Amino acid sequence: MSKKDYYEILEIAKNADHGTIRSAYRRLAVKFHPDKHQGDKKAEEKFKEISEAYEILSDENKKPIYDQYGHEGLKGAFGSSGFKWENFTHFQDISDIFGGLDDVFNIFGGSSDIFGFRSSSRRGPRKGTSIQAYMDITLEEAVKGVEKTIEIKKHDACSVCQGRGVEPGAKEEKCDLCKGKGRVVASSGFFSVTTACSRCHGEGVIIKNPCKKCNGSGATQVKKKIKVNIPKGIDTNTRLRVSNEGNTGEKGGPAGDLFVLINVVEHPIFKRHDDDIYCDVKVSFAQVVFGTEIEVLTFDDEKQMLKIPKGTQSGKVFCIKHKGVPHLQSSGRGNLYCRAMVQTPTNLDGEQANKLKDFAASCGENIKAKSKRFVDKMKKAFK
Repeated sequence: MSKKDYYEILEIAKNADHGTIRSAYRRLAVKFHPDKHQGDKKAEEKFKEISEAYEILSDENKKPIYDQYGHEGLKGAFGSSGFKWENFTHFQDISDIFGGLDDVFNIFGGSSDIFGFRSSSRRGPRKGTSIQAYMDITLEEAVKGVEKTIEIKKHDACSVCQGRGVEPGAKEEKCDLCKGKGRVVASSGFFSVTTACSRCHGEGVIIKNPCKKCNGSGATQVKKKIKVNIPKGIDTNTRLRVSNEGNTGEKGGPAGDLFVLINVVEHPIFKRHDDDIYCDVKVSFAQVVFGTEIEVLTFDDEKQMLKIPKGTQSGKVFCIKHKGVPHLQSSGRGNLYCRAMVQTPTNLDGEQANKLKDFAASCGENIKAKSKRFVDKMKKAFK
């Protein structure tokens, strides 16, 4: 079952600004907070759902990724088990909504694990964010398939600190505020709620000597060449996924993915529609009068003979089956359609011109001027 769209969850448009997003979350949080629906599991799940949506759409880093890639781009952002209350970083927003921290405690009915949250574990490995690149390919490459190399910029684990964020020789120190747990518990009477430690941001450790190369982030921007396999039948706006070639993960987590958006460059002769290919073939007046066979090039690197029957009219379309684009998701392929375009001679010598005039005369054609009867008929038609 596919996940529901975050914008739909918060009942807002996809172009909503931060203020609109925040207002929508405040309204829905008041409506569904568990203290108003004690024992109602559906209300608790709804509150969790809107909190997850707000966590993503209010984050200036996560929101652009979601807008571009959807849920697929943030796969693994909350760990393998999905969103939990420990991932929520906007407790102050809830406090603001309900008037203070004491009321926040009441929202959760005195329980710190209403959504399955446990305070004993530090933030673990997290998958890196996905990135997107663009690639132009020719129509021939789309038909045949090809392996191409693309150069991208991405964040990779720092070569100096190996992604730890600590200067070589230095060590992480246990956070003295949360005692290395990454979480602190605030209490009010019988109620308590667990939040991420404000000093170590949920990591449980403090880095006093950050790596100079990456400034403690554990990652640096690098250029990398990636080989991308282009399958037969691909078309413009198809997005290819290259696993684990996105930005590096956190705390040893896997890298994100690289998404390559394909653009098939327009061909000067052949035009594509779905999996069929269209082209114009030039034929002379004599060829269509007497009939002929002409050679047509295909993307199979072979010459296909196309029969032009005598009497063919300009614009007649002929089909060469199974010489189009291979189907991307199934076997078989489209067709090649050739439109016969009769070419009018432009450089007749005197003898050729006289013979053509004699031919026209034998057919009863007046090539010098239109008859008065024809002109009168045309005038009448345009009245």
